[in-house]
Amino acid sequence: MIYSLWDFLALLVVTLGIALQGVVGIGFALVAAPLLFLIDPLFVPVPLIILGALLSGYMVARGRQHLSWRRLMPALVARVPGSWLGAMLLASVSPGALSLILGGTLFVSVALSWRNTIRISMSTRSLSVAGFFSGIIGTATSVGGPPMALVYQESNVLTARSELAAFFLAGLPITLIMLALTDNLPLESLILTLKMVPGLVAGVFVARRIDRHVDKQSAKPLLLSMSLLGAVLVVVQGVRLLAGAT
Repeated sequence: MIYSLWDFLALLVVTLGIALQGVVGIGFALVAAPLLFLIDPLFVPVPLIILGALLSGYMVARGRQHLSWRRLMPALVARVPGSWLGAMLLASVSPGALSLILGGTLFVSVALSWRNTIRISMSTRSLSVAGFFSGIIGTATSVGGPPMALVYQESNVLTARSELAAFFLAGLPITLIMLALTDNLPLESLILTLKMVPGLVAGVFVARRIDRHVDKQSAKPLLLSMSLLGAVLVVVQGVRLLAGAT
């Protein structure tokens, strides 16, 4: 497989994003999506979704003792209609407008949560709502972590990391099926995914080296930081797309 200079740059971006998600539980798409989109728009969303799910499989296997599939089930069930709606929006609504709406909603939620204006406790209802919106945003923009991260902000890092990974892993076939049904699964994106596998391996290696330095007691600062970054990036993406369309 032949790599260009841009491919090597993409590999570096993938490595850094994978390392971040391997430690925190989310962050790969937040960091990688805007940068990879500039290198080649075909990186978004398919390669990001598949690479993130492969990492999630590794994280689930490694942290299965901290994982409760029963607790996670409402989010997984709600992700199905969310992914379907996200695929429909991707096919029919301006990507710029969609990014602004979803990113703005996320930004407000994170800001209120950070100031303790609202407290999002983990419950069947909150997991269902988060799973639904994560399905929409993840399918439409590849950045589906922030809604779920808001629900897990009061959990310890080990639980949040394992259950977020399980959510992304189980949602992979759902998202890919919805993308395929709406003709948003090009072969070129699958080829790019294969070329980025070395970045996945390197990112896992880096994550294992820095994981020991992370406070495991509270995931809130890490997850809210990642969620805020995701909201800002999605809004910026929307502005850029709308500006390019005018």
